[in-house]
Amino acid sequence: MWQRLANFIIRYRVILLILMAGFTAVMAYEASKVQLSYDFTSAIPTDNPKYKDYKQFREMFGNDGNTMMLGVRSEDFFKAGFFNDYQKLSHDIGKVKSVEAVLDVPHAVTILPDSVTKLKVQPIFSAGETYRQAALDSLSRHFKDLPFYKGLLYNPREQVYLMAISINKNTLASADRTRVINQIIALGDAFGKAHQTEIHYSGLPLIRTQMANKVQYELKLFLALSFLLTGVILLLFFRSAVAVITSMVVVAVGVIWSFGTLVLLGYKISILTGVIPPLIVVIGIPNCVYFLNKYHTEFNTLGEKLPALKGMVSKMGIVTLFTNLTAAIGFGVFFFTKSVILKEFGLVAGLNILGLFFISLILIPAIYSFLPSPKSRHTSYLESKWLNKVLDTLVLLVFKNRKMVYGVTIVVCALSVAGMMRLRAVGHIVDDLPHSDKIYQDLKFFERNFKGVMPLEIVVNTGKKYGALLSLQTWQKIDSFTTYLEKQPEIGGGLTLTKGVKFARQGLMGGAVSDYRLPGPFEFSSMRPFLISMMHSRKKTIQGQDAFGKLLRTFVDTNLQYVRISVNVADIGSVAMPKLLDKVEKKAGAMFDKEHYQLTFTGTSITFLEGSKFIIHSLRDSLFWAFGMILVCMLFLFRDWRIVLIAVITNIVPLLITAGIMGWLGVPLKPSTVLVFSVALGITVDVTIRFLVNFKQDLAHYREDIRQTVRRSIHDTGLSIIFTSLILIAGFGVFAVSEFEGTKALGFLTSLTLLLAMVFNLTLQPALLLWMANARRKKELLEVKK
Repeated sequence: MWQRLANFIIRYRVILLILMAGFTAVMAYEASKVQLSYDFTSAIPTDNPKYKDYKQFREMFGNDGNTMMLGVRSEDFFKAGFFNDYQKLSHDIGKVKSVEAVLDVPHAVTILPDSVTKLKVQPIFSAGETYRQAALDSLSRHFKDLPFYKGLLYNPREQVYLMAISINKNTLASADRTRVINQIIALGDAFGKAHQTEIHYSGLPLIRTQMANKVQYELKLFLALSFLLTGVILLLFFRSAVAVITSMVVVAVGVIWSFGTLVLLGYKISILTGVIPPLIVVIGIPNCVYFLNKYHTEFNTLGEKLPALKGMVSKMGIVTLFTNLTAAIGFGVFFFTKSVILKEFGLVAGLNILGLFFISLILIPAIYSFLPSPKSRHTSYLESKWLNKVLDTLVLLVFKNRKMVYGVTIVVCALSVAGMMRLRAVGHIVDDLPHSDKIYQDLKFFERNFKGVMPLEIVVNTGKKYGALLSLQTWQKIDSFTTYLEKQPEIGGGLTLTKGVKFARQGLMGGAVSDYRLPGPFEFSSMRPFLISMMHSRKKTIQGQDAFGKLLRTFVDTNLQYVRISVNVADIGSVAMPKLLDKVEKKAGAMFDKEHYQLTFTGTSITFLEGSKFIIHSLRDSLFWAFGMILVCMLFLFRDWRIVLIAVITNIVPLLITAGIMGWLGVPLKPSTVLVFSVALGITVDVTIRFLVNFKQDLAHYREDIRQTVRRSIHDTGLSIIFTSLILIAGFGVFAVSEFEGTKALGFLTSLTLLLAMVFNLTLQPALLLWMANARRKKELLEVKK
């Protein structure tokens, strides 16, 4: 079959090259339309109860993650020069296209009695007015007498002031979000420079936008570095510019196909799919090395170009097919998870790794058929003295010190198991960023001063229409629960209907700080009509009244049945967060009787936590699926349980050691680090198959002499295994320059696993094959005695 395929490729090479060029041109056109993804909720499956709760919340109250924070620390905030410029900054940010609202000190309102039972809402500071210090001192005292704003817009103890900027949700779902964020930052930085003070930025829109832009930048960086490094290694190996250019063409076509596949499937570049193109380069180069190494070996034996190319295809075709198939399985199993982001990653990676097989199978023999025969300098690496000395050392180690190989492996595996027991799963929303990054530093600034910026939403279902305003007892429960939440060191920024009610009562009673509390029964009855009118009104009145009414409406649904309690929580991680939620939910259960109230905990913080846990579990499950499917492939390929067992052991050991090292070094299990095991398994199996296929093909040639075949296999495959492993290690090593700690870990840990796989494939694996030889010899002796 493979011989006929080789003849077909050589015979119709021109037609095949034209077809491939045409298809690549189509994919290049599609690839030009690729876009970045700004959706960070796709980790959690759509049928997950937490996702359904979040979706229902968004249908009732809108997006909870569309607010960007701007913070400044200054003791001179209410000095006329500083405040007037800050007010202008607030006005300018409000004019940025797609900014829907700005909530800050200059936009603060106060509530004044209009009659015995009516209120009017009035801005504290007049928009556009340039204040003198005396007038500003009076207004600032009034502002500070309103407890509603403490912890919401300013931290009086630290003299920190916050600006909350609401951005259009449609803009946040598009590439235009970068323009909005950059314009806000430019305005803030200009203000900070003028007043020699640092401006801090945070909030999900900023974090998501800047992280997505980092992904885009690093995609280009990784592609360039992977091409450069693999090109240099190929040049050192083959000492042929043609070999380098051919290999670069193969992987470049693969990269174009990967981008085109993303667009054709309707996917975008995410933090996961963004690593696929560099992976294509890293995984595609070994295909070229295997093919070219076999071509040179065949040419040295046959002395003719075309027969050597046909021999290359016939002998390496099946090896490359199964190496790419197992690598595709390692990635492709993610498609069978329920996580959208993993499905996309698995499908695109799996399809394009298989595509690499066809690209290299057609392009390499077709291109080389038009080129001159290789010169002696191109094949001199086959006789490299130092490499052959390394291989001779490996042969000596395997044949003379087999027990030492077993002993060292057992000891290292035992230590690794002990390390695995120390592994802990933990994730943070920004834990992939280094602690020196401004995004991380600014997030911690807001956590220190306002206890966080990550939305946590609690929805109280009162069970009846207008239930939010029917009972004073409901208000009292919500207020007590909000107070409890804000006493938690990890929770701050509580904003609820009851705070608005207390704010209104303070205004109605004359503005004293002591009047900032819930109304009594009589006051409750008199305030209800005013609040109902304000919540239902969509008619614009004066600036402050409309703003306050809009604010109140964000905390009830249209039927006034559901009440929203909105707080911010610190990014405390996937271990501490469930404990905090469990404690809070128990308190809520004690305060709200289930007969009359139903509480739902949701928000971006909850969905992130659920998505992080789900991805880790999905990656763990997919690793077992990948292992099982690769095992089936090996059974089909080798049809010898002993060889399959040897292959399994050889591939488990590097993964086990990597897991142990992670445990001893305290590297946590999170989506980026768990991904290492599936990626590494799919790639390290390639090396195993390369060795064992060569072993199986040569076994008949050496008359079933396993010892002689093992010796020859180390020499025949050792060169290509070492160089492909070095290429893979260097290729994944480029991820070490990433700003994301998770991507760094992916590169470092995968490179480590591949290095270990190379060592064990050239030591433990042949040692186990010698064990198989001894077992077979003992069996034959027993049969002779019988």
